[in-house]
Amino acid sequence: MSNNSAENIIITRSLIKNFKLDKDTIVKVLTGVNMKIKKGEFVAIMGPSGSGKSTLVNILSTLETITDGDVYIVGSNLKKLTNKEYLEIRRKTSSIVFQNFSLIPYLTALENVKLPMILRGEEDKTATAKAVSFLESVGLYGRMNHLPEQLSGGEQQRVAIARALAHEPKIIYCDEPSGNLDTVTGREIISLFKQLSKEKNITVVMVTHDHEAAKQTDRLYILRNGKLAEEQVSILNKRRSERK
Repeated sequence: MSNNSAENIIITRSLIKNFKLDKDTIVKVLTGVNMKIKKGEFVAIMGPSGSGKSTLVNILSTLETITDGDVYIVGSNLKKLTNKEYLEIRRKTSSIVFQNFSLIPYLTALENVKLPMILRGEEDKTATAKAVSFLESVGLYGRMNHLPEQLSGGEQQRVAIARALAHEPKIIYCDEPSGNLDTVTGREIISLFKQLSKEKNITVVMVTHDHEAAKQTDRLYILRNGKLAEEQVSILNKRRSERK
């Protein structure tokens, strides 16, 4: 790889993803995606429904395999990894925040955040201290002993973000993280991601339909016809202003 690997934490080159529905039907979803994302950047991916945004994020987060092309995550080419190495890349580099929070309902906020650390073998005392710190960083110190059903949607998403931090990720992927939230709460969650990317130098890759959310990011990619076009957020801001 070139020296770009030191600066760019994610690189895709001519990325292709096809889905085979049956022996005679192949759906071409990604037809040559090229992108570079730097460490600590907050990046949005937008596009029409069905354009492949979630598929792209699933590939970057190693939940989906590629059909052709190259994907480099923290310098490693996913195409050349063994299954064990593939899982290791996921475990050591990234976390995912989903639209539906995906919290375990019978565990408190603190226990939900502790769980990833306990599963990787950390002592309970250490995991508890870290979980408290992560919940505090997302503004939920006073709610950590509540079950998910006792929390608002925004609070549940903050727990999900704290749980993502428990993996100590270099990259957080989020798919419509404000999709199930009201407008004000959604803006707060996007601002939190922006804060985390800057203060903790975590790369955040966000799929969204929300133009206002995209305006908060450092860079915007538009996915159309299976390919990406980069569009500066400043241009998006200008267009939004012109419509008012």
